[in-house]
Amino acid sequence: MAIATVNPATGETMETFVPYDDAAVEQRLALAEAAFAAFRLTSFEERAALLRGAADRLDAELEEIARTMTIEMGKPIGAARAEVAKCAKAMRWYADRAPGLLADEHPEAADVADSGAASVLVRYRPLGVVLAVMPWNFPLWQVVRFAAPALMAGNVGLLKHASNVPRTALALERVFREAGYPQGCFQTLLIDSKAVEGVIRDRRVAAVTLTGSEGAGRSVAAVAGDEVKKSVLELGGSDPFVVLPSADVAAAVKCAVTARVQNNGQSCIAAKRFIVHAEVYTAFTAAFTDRMRELRVGDPLLEETEVGPLATRQGRADLEELVSDAVAEGAVAECGGSRPEGMDDGWFYLPTVLTGVTPQMRIHHEEAFGPVATVYRVEDLDEAVALANDTPFGLSSSVWTNDVQEQERCVRDIEAGGVFFNGMTASHPAFPFGGVKRSGYGRELSDHGIHEFCNVTTVWRAR
Repeated sequence: MAIATVNPATGETMETFVPYDDAAVEQRLALAEAAFAAFRLTSFEERAALLRGAADRLDAELEEIARTMTIEMGKPIGAARAEVAKCAKAMRWYADRAPGLLADEHPEAADVADSGAASVLVRYRPLGVVLAVMPWNFPLWQVVRFAAPALMAGNVGLLKHASNVPRTALALERVFREAGYPQGCFQTLLIDSKAVEGVIRDRRVAAVTLTGSEGAGRSVAAVAGDEVKKSVLELGGSDPFVVLPSADVAAAVKCAVTARVQNNGQSCIAAKRFIVHAEVYTAFTAAFTDRMRELRVGDPLLEETEVGPLATRQGRADLEELVSDAVAEGAVAECGGSRPEGMDDGWFYLPTVLTGVTPQMRIHHEEAFGPVATVYRVEDLDEAVALANDTPFGLSSSVWTNDVQEQERCVRDIEAGGVFFNGMTASHPAFPFGGVKRSGYGRELSDHGIHEFCNVTTVWRAR
């Protein structure tokens, strides 16, 4: 895939970039190594001032950066603005809280005495150069949720972004530079995916974090494991959205639409499988289908657009294959199931609701990365939990019930990195984010995220 800005609403190639050659990559690795040697010695106050400066830059350039993201990957402009604002918020959150999150920890006095020490503490030290391999769907947020904690911990960052969002990648590099970060603290690598292995294996790279497909995660994890380097993976998701009889069905329907089509349906934590109790199945499915059918599909730069194009031509083709396979095997497209008429230039696909999905269909087990929802009918909570877990993924989940015992059962038994009750799965700087099974390992955000790329050091003193 060429490194290029291609507008998915029109199919127009707007700019193509020449990948960095070996000499350019070497120059940036050397800069990163030199930057870390000095940046690791800075104080929290110095790092916080820089990160707040980057947040201020995002605020000042919100409209421009939002427009860049929309043109590059097709998210509605309102969602793009919200993403920029969320990034600035996360930067300030870590600037304010990193000193406390990384403060020295002191074991119990009895344990210190039992060890024969006069004193013991645990200190968090930065690892070094962290490589981030990031996807296109949230081209700013995915990067900032790694970069903000990593930089506050004293690490430096290298970004290998998706090949279809180079302008966004370079814009963020510039934001950090103009905020005053020393040269080499945050750099974008415009390289092909085939060049990633060499960067991971470079002795100057201490760790790698990836958000992306399961296949990309396997490749990166294999190389990092071979080099005995820390890795964090946030991969795909096929999140369940469970609706039980005690739920407010009208509220569940309203949330379900947003949860499915956020970011044009291209979100790892978007609800994808709607598992509905028989008592409320008919009412939920009818209202959900009506709302999905009414969504406004169109130019993502228009304020009234609710669903824009898929980010890539191949992404739409993959989605079409999943839907066609399901329909051929007996599923019913209650709405959508095709490209919209009269919108042939861009990579648009109608919001779609499928019922009658069975385990024999590909979409039952594969992630549908686009505005396609599958709705299942279940008879009881046992069947709902079993179906929720019948996926290779385990990123997050949303459960609609006002029954406390049902809530506790779901927390205990749903295999996911998050369980959200009566609301939509979302990420927030204060809460850990990540999954289990083939959704990856490790956590981003919160104290867990900032600790991932630290050397957790035991300091033991006899006197």
